[in-house]
Amino acid sequence: MPNAFNFSASPFDCLTPDEQRRVRGSVDVAYYPQGATILDVGSQPSRLWIIIKGFVTQLEGDEVIATLGPDDTFDGRSLVAGKASHRFVATEEVVAYELARSTVMALIADNATFGALLFSELSDKLSALTQRQSQHELQSLTLSRVDEAFVRPAQVVDANADVLSVVQVLQKHRTTHVLVRDGSQQQERMGIFTSSNLQHAILSGEPLNQQTVGRWANFSLITVRPSDPMGEALALLMRHRVHHLVVANDDHVLGVLESLDVFSFLSNHSHLIGVQIESAEDVQGLALASSQITRMVNTLYRSGMRVGLIARLVQDLNASLFARAWQLIAPPDLVDNSCLFVMGSEGRGEQLLKTDQDNGLILRDGYTAPADLEAICQRFSQALQSFGYPECPGHIMINNPMWRKTAHDFGHMVQHWLLGAEPEGLMNLAIFIDAHAVCGDAQLLEQTQQALQRLAVDNDAMLARFASSIDAFGSSQGWWNRLLGLETDHGVNLKKEGIFPLVHGVRSLAWAERLAPTSTVGRLEALVARSVLSAEMAADLTQSLHFLMGLKLKAGLDEMALQKPVSGNVQIQLLSALERDLLKDALSVVKKFKTLLRSRFKLDAL
Repeated sequence: MPNAFNFSASPFDCLTPDEQRRVRGSVDVAYYPQGATILDVGSQPSRLWIIIKGFVTQLEGDEVIATLGPDDTFDGRSLVAGKASHRFVATEEVVAYELARSTVMALIADNATFGALLFSELSDKLSALTQRQSQHELQSLTLSRVDEAFVRPAQVVDANADVLSVVQVLQKHRTTHVLVRDGSQQQERMGIFTSSNLQHAILSGEPLNQQTVGRWANFSLITVRPSDPMGEALALLMRHRVHHLVVANDDHVLGVLESLDVFSFLSNHSHLIGVQIESAEDVQGLALASSQITRMVNTLYRSGMRVGLIARLVQDLNASLFARAWQLIAPPDLVDNSCLFVMGSEGRGEQLLKTDQDNGLILRDGYTAPADLEAICQRFSQALQSFGYPECPGHIMINNPMWRKTAHDFGHMVQHWLLGAEPEGLMNLAIFIDAHAVCGDAQLLEQTQQALQRLAVDNDAMLARFASSIDAFGSSQGWWNRLLGLETDHGVNLKKEGIFPLVHGVRSLAWAERLAPTSTVGRLEALVARSVLSAEMAADLTQSLHFLMGLKLKAGLDEMALQKPVSGNVQIQLLSALERDLLKDALSVVKKFKTLLRSRFKLDAL
């Protein structure tokens, strides 16, 4: 066999040197003319094909399932099963390696990763990908700087202040400690007073307003510099058995680092950011917390956390961020008599990097809104923009009166979207169905959504028009060409080619079944419970969605690292062989799902 066999292509890139020699010793080269059937349905394959030159079409009946090109392998599944379930035809002249079945089976027996990548389901392939992630992408959090963590602002009191007034400071600033400045000595000193010291003051039996805070403060401070590694901060906490470190540059105190903050940072950052959001007293404080979210996403993704879990953490943090911003900007009576909600990927809990604002506000019927409601909503939208969430091009935000209405008027507008045939209305409807309450009275949103479901589910024509948006971005096969290197444009837009049709298709099925979940995974689980989808199809769709989200996230993080705008496109030439293989698998799953949807909603009759 020629030495040109490409062992860098999946699944052969996981073979050991001995296994590679075994391949070289048992492979042949074959030629197939254009139009030749290389493998037919029902036949018993005796070899595995690895394309050297040309293209092969995989067919199920008359439907094209996939197009395979150089370095692609087929058909591992039928080789193991003993019978082919698809037909493979040479689209043009094909030159291919043929690897004997006995060698393939021996490799599968000796190398579990090779077997998983060759013929397993998408979920197994993704597990293999996770196991093989490059170690250079794993971030060592212990080497991160102290100032990358949440350094709490320092509240400083005089040593002569009474304990009762200090308790009021603790309550006002939602903190468990203050720094104590004592100027009575020849050289001014700084100490710390915590909730533990407060316990001692209470147990002394003396009135708190007659005790000075300096009496109970600890003046043996342990300090770190903002540039010190987090590992050093952790070592200091353990060595001195303390719970607070003062962060200072020489004599200039920057704040306090708590032990909980250190442990949270070294685990997943999310608790850390949540505390920062909760303790923020103004929009500027929230902006600081918001700036940590993308850094957290980058850290968690590079360290191998599952995309679905990262998305859930981001949804929780964003909900807290938006709720706190609304509470800081809107008067309490407006907060109590309205429901602030988010939509789109944010509503479904599938947003990873910051994207356009998609939010709305439902006001309680009969409530008299503040005269400056428009200005309040404008300040909220501007605050989110300052956090890094750009304005929505379609202006789907609460500073747009269309997305800021009473419950009655909102229900009337949604009903108009439902009964009308305008594409824009149906798209608004799709966005609204994913709505998720983040602040205020959530029942205002739930009642509107329930009324909408009752109106929609018996209207087959409307459901068909709604589901037809799976082809909103076209049904071109261009992505196959880009995957195969035949096109060199700006790459593949994963949202248009895979994520949107998958998400909207699941949304359409869930709506037709009156299902309550708003997340795609939650809807898939409910659809399986209703026997609308098989467990296998739902698993493939879940894995495909998370893989596409992860690939899109990786591309976006790489663009951000190069200080480029996040395009949403993935450059095929930058993908590894395994990623390219998995991308074809995921997009094939989406294509198969779209065929099911066309049949279910009779889209060809529209």
